[in-house]
Amino acid sequence: MTDKETDVPIRLRRRAVLLGAATGAGALALGANAVLAPPAHAAAFVKGADISWLPQMEANGYYWNNSAGQRQDLFTILKGYGITAISLRTWVNPSSDRANGHCSIEETAQLAVRCKNAGLQVLLGFHFGDTWNSVGVQNPPAAWAGMTYSQMLDAMYDYVYHSCNVIKYYGVTPAWVKIGNETNSGICKPTGSISRPAQMTGLLNAAYDMSKHVFPSTPVLVHLAQPQNLASVQNFLNAYRDNGGRWDITGLSSYGQGGNVAPIVANMQTIQTGYGKPIMQVEYGGPVGKPTQVRDSLRGFITGIRGFGGLGTFFWEPEGYPSFNNYNSSAWDEASRRPTVAMDGFFA
Repeated sequence: MTDKETDVPIRLRRRAVLLGAATGAGALALGANAVLAPPAHAAAFVKGADISWLPQMEANGYYWNNSAGQRQDLFTILKGYGITAISLRTWVNPSSDRANGHCSIEETAQLAVRCKNAGLQVLLGFHFGDTWNSVGVQNPPAAWAGMTYSQMLDAMYDYVYHSCNVIKYYGVTPAWVKIGNETNSGICKPTGSISRPAQMTGLLNAAYDMSKHVFPSTPVLVHLAQPQNLASVQNFLNAYRDNGGRWDITGLSSYGQGGNVAPIVANMQTIQTGYGKPIMQVEYGGPVGKPTQVRDSLRGFITGIRGFGGLGTFFWEPEGYPSFNNYNSSAWDEASRRPTVAMDGFFA
């Protein structure tokens, strides 16, 4: 694939960027403005959802009713709850497993087009693996597993640059790009483990810089899990910052419920204040069998995060059904195919 604007092969463009870094020619020779995000605080509070399973669910005959019990386009239903943004994950070389595969950059780009056509913003999330990476698992793509750090760094430059250009080719400019998923312990371990902070930072900075090279005005997030464990989040952010890590927004996952919400929100505010970066809750959810609790907890997060100037909250796969991958943290009742009252939390 080539850059459609310059018709210069990606690898040559990447080499030019690397040369700029080696000669000290500014921020990866991208220009001073290329690594600066627009003021994130100016935007309205974002209410969003990750619906990356949507194409596979549709392909397997799943559908959704609105609160009146009428079958309706999922995007239309979500917008009725005030949702303005969709989070989409992408994997490097995924399998065809309906729940744990798909989400290649081509598939993700096609779903991003559907989001754009529905009038919804897109958060593009890189896992840097062939399937799930999370707070407890950070496996590199199989094709990268035997690489040296230098080789993996090249692979990261190529992969993110190519992926962002695929999204661009499909006519979508992401509102945000998320580099890594719940990276408390690092990425692509062991090479990018937090115990090797310079390498971890190098890999993530490569992703940051290539995202900015293709989408200069799009803010880039790092993503940490479990803000209730403040020390774990701070451990990553300290290592990343102290090794020259670049990021615009701190993304946080929290599935806290009930009385746990307020102290988690307080920790989120501490993280925002301590690192000078706005926070965004990029994952939330709760037991599908306790919709009132999930609704009230969602309201608590939205009002709390908005209250200290955080940027938004995303519900993780609210459209999921228990019969699809045994998922039990959605906001849809599978028997009636209607949204549960959990979705009313977005009216906060």
